[in-house]
Amino acid sequence: MTKLGWGILTVILVVMGLFLSMLSFSSAPEGGFRDRVRRALPSFARPSPGILAMPVAGVARDAVTDTWGDARGGGTRGHHGTDIMAPRGTPVVAAADGIVEKLFQSGLGGTTIYVRSADGRWIHYYAHLAGYVPGLHEGQVVKTGEQIAYVGDTGDAGAGNYHLHFGVQRMHGGEGWWQGEDVNPYPLLAGTAAHR
Repeated sequence: MTKLGWGILTVILVVMGLFLSMLSFSSAPEGGFRDRVRRALPSFARPSPGILAMPVAGVARDAVTDTWGDARGGGTRGHHGTDIMAPRGTPVVAAADGIVEKLFQSGLGGTTIYVRSADGRWIHYYAHLAGYVPGLHEGQVVKTGEQIAYVGDTGDAGAGNYHLHFGVQRMHGGEGWWQGEDVNPYPLLAGTAAHR
């Protein structure tokens, strides 16, 4: 190899070394270049929240069907969640430990709760609720299985169509409760999610 060839190879190796040194996957706070690189990785390379607790009391995992991507709004949009049918007033429980980030009233979701996971990487979204448990408030720490609300038909669920719309969003550094990347919650509820 010529001196020029060795020089080019050296420059390439130095640049690659510098790039790889920035890809530390330590517990350092997310943000900046490292966070942009993590977001650019394919989703299969990112950790999943694991198997979640069933968010509706008394509903078996095998009773839930995968409604991800089903047509909604007269076919104008796809469904970004899993609908769990249950009678009105059935307890809704936290699917995982977290912090109540937002209690919100929306046109589509009706009475909703956004719970951010303890590590900040996931939002669990509960919609069409009949109401919250007394005293539930933003900033409250909730534990897996703790009751947080009741099944209802608020928002665009349709009168008498009682169910919980449960959604999961992958969060990136600095994103607000409304900005996550939707992830199909069905495998996480059905017990078929890969442990990562």
